[in-house]
Amino acid sequence: MAYDRREALHGRDSTRQIERLTAVALPPHTLMARAGLAVAQLSRAVQPHVRCIWVACGPGNNGGDGLVAATHLHQLTVSTGTGVRVIATHDSANPAFSKTLPPDAQQALSAAREAGLAIQLEAPAQFDLAIDALLGIGASGPILKDMAQMLSLLRSTSSPVVCVDLPSGLDVESGVLQPLPDHQPGEGRHLAGPRYTLSLLTLKPGLFTNEGRDAAGEVWYDDLMAVHEPDTSPMARLYAEAPGTVAPTGRPHASHKGSFGDVLVLGGQDIAINGEGMTGAAILAATAALHAGAGRVFVSLMGERPAAEIRYEPLAPELMFRTTQRILESDLPERATVVCGCGGGAAVAGILPAVLTRSPRLVLDADALNAIARDPVLQALLTQRSQHAWTTVLTPHPLEAARLLATSTETVMHDRLTAAQRLATRFGAICVLKGSGTIVAEAEETPWINASGNGRLATAGTGDVLAGMIGAALAAPVNNKIGASGRRVASAVFQHGNLADSWGNTGRQHEVPAGQPTLTAGGLARRIRPIS
Repeated sequence: MAYDRREALHGRDSTRQIERLTAVALPPHTLMARAGLAVAQLSRAVQPHVRCIWVACGPGNNGGDGLVAATHLHQLTVSTGTGVRVIATHDSANPAFSKTLPPDAQQALSAAREAGLAIQLEAPAQFDLAIDALLGIGASGPILKDMAQMLSLLRSTSSPVVCVDLPSGLDVESGVLQPLPDHQPGEGRHLAGPRYTLSLLTLKPGLFTNEGRDAAGEVWYDDLMAVHEPDTSPMARLYAEAPGTVAPTGRPHASHKGSFGDVLVLGGQDIAINGEGMTGAAILAATAALHAGAGRVFVSLMGERPAAEIRYEPLAPELMFRTTQRILESDLPERATVVCGCGGGAAVAGILPAVLTRSPRLVLDADALNAIARDPVLQALLTQRSQHAWTTVLTPHPLEAARLLATSTETVMHDRLTAAQRLATRFGAICVLKGSGTIVAEAEETPWINASGNGRLATAGTGDVLAGMIGAALAAPVNNKIGASGRRVASAVFQHGNLADSWGNTGRQHEVPAGQPTLTAGGLARRIRPIS
């Protein structure tokens, strides 16, 4: 069994509560002193050989953290005589500056001036390292033009950037990155150089989902010796499995193919129906289930030709094909874990009433979700499944989630955690909302944000592979140490992303392969190992 970690992720309110509880027990300014020192130490570690450090400080406490860090770095270069230039930018360099700073930030500014730190209005023309201390978790609304120029430079520079608590303009909870004024959506969001984020007091969900993973880069964490009370509940938890802890799957000698569960894949619309063939989607899901450890995998293609013309899959002759009629006449829907919808097209709607009312373990993907979104009767049948304590997993991408919620994709992306939780609660299901930082949500449970995966998965068919993996995880015997259904689903999601993270690795530490092989869904399915 893999050793998994579930780090608590706190939103704006609970982070503020933890900050208050910690600060009240400490001398004034102690938390900011700890934060600034931690930022300075990380900055030295990630870029030890520099000539110029630019610290971009905003008007709030995030800027105060930056000023403390800049002061430490300045004092170090003075004491060692290295000649490193440390330059802080802050509005207080303007003679007309009259803004009242928060008490901690004001004290940090006074200490910086006393130490002789260079504070100016303009960023240096050249720098080897930048520290982003412009905006913290309290920032909201559009970015003002007077800050946009510096933030544009921080987002576009090829030099390393260390972000204090979170990248400026990133929403702490949703992971939405605010665009700069006069920029088109998405413009300038693909950051050029190495990025590091030191999350302070708590880890935040926005760092690990939506645009947060790209903006934050490598995330570090310092809790500043904070006080966590029982009532400071996390908004989500980060799900990860430690590398190298997945033991080889041991199967008892006295076992057989029926001991490890059956998976039935319903989907793969035949090209004869409307000229759009999607049989590959069902084959990918079935192949993934097979490699993920299912004892037997059955496939029923939508709108298949007469039985005499059905052929086995040459790359996976272990798959067993059945006509839809034969499937519905058998007890397979009751005893197998059913994966329904992968490439099912319009034809999948016809079998959904039977599947929804007969299958105790069901994974709904792609066209099955679209059909349910269009039909209130199917929605009612889906909702009724929870009355039988049956397991249902929904695996939408943002557009499919929007259809199920009768809203827009933009609304879903603006708050992915809430969207996933709404789907889970409404349908009594486990919702796997795919995307950067895939979310696994259950009704009345704290959702998980998956820590694995990358942009290599942005290719056709990888979602079908995930559906098959989830099907195999649910089909595993109940005495397996994988655990409850939600834990099995989260493990499948993590291992799916982890395959992409290790794609092209040579197995030798620090060696970068000369040519990165392209990740394809078929290749991904064949690399899966039994989920354990």
